[in-house]
Amino acid sequence: MKLFILLLVPFLWAQSPDPYVILDRVDQNMLSTTKILEGKMIVYGKRNTRTITFRSYSEGIDKSFTEYLSPAREAGTKMLKLKDNLWIYSPAADRTIQISGHMLKQSVMGSDMSYEDMMEDRKLKDVYYATVKGEETVDGHACWILELNAKVKEVAYEKMKIWVDQQRYVPLREELYAKSGQLLKRAVFSDVQRFGSRWYPTKINYRDVLKKGKGTDFIVTRLKLDVIIDPYMFTKAALRR
Repeated sequence: MKLFILLLVPFLWAQSPDPYVILDRVDQNMLSTTKILEGKMIVYGKRNTRTITFRSYSEGIDKSFTEYLSPAREAGTKMLKLKDNLWIYSPAADRTIQISGHMLKQSVMGSDMSYEDMMEDRKLKDVYYATVKGEETVDGHACWILELNAKVKEVAYEKMKIWVDQQRYVPLREELYAKSGQLLKRAVFSDVQRFGSRWYPTKINYRDVLKKGKGTDFIVTRLKLDVIIDPYMFTKAALRR
C-alpha cells in the first residue's frame, strides 16, 4: 500500500498544476517592459458598427499613452495613464480632463470596455488568489480553468474565471464578476501569434453581458515589444502636442 501511495503522489501532482506558476507564465506572455501597439476597435452598436483606429505606447504597468487616429470625430483624442491617474485630451474642446472615481466605469468611446478595464495592467498573481478548477477544450486547445479571487481592495473585478491554453500559456476565455457574484463581462481571445519568445492573442472580443449585442472587437494590427520609447510620450505635455 505504501508503495502504491508513493507512486500515486507524482500522478496527483501532475494533475494539479500550481495556479501561480500558470499565472506567472501568462504574465510573461501578456506583459512586457515596453510595448508599441497599433490596432482598431470595432464597436458593434444597436444600429451601426464603428471602427476606431489607434496607436498606443506603454512602459511597464504604470505608464501608457494612446492616440486615436480615425475616424475624424475621434482623431486626435489622447489618453495618458501614469500609475493610478488617467487624463484625456479632447481636440474638439481643446482641453484635458482627469478621469477618476465613478467616471472610470464609463464606456470608452461607446465600446464594451471601460476606462477601468484599460487601467488594469497589474500582474494577475499580484492581484488575485488563484485555484485550478478543472480543464476544458477551447477552440481545439486544452485549457486549465482558473478561478481568481481578489486579494487587493482596488480592483476592477472581484472575481474572474480564466481559461489558459496549456501549451502557449495565453488566456483564451475570461469571465469577469462583480463582488455580488454577478457576471459582468466575457472576453474571448483568438488569433494567437508568436512575437519573439512570447505568444500573444491579436484579437479579443469584449462583451458586456448586461447589454445586448456582439460586444467590441479589439484587433492588433502591429505590435512591437521591448523597444525604446521616448520618455516624453509619458508626460502631460504630449497630450497637447
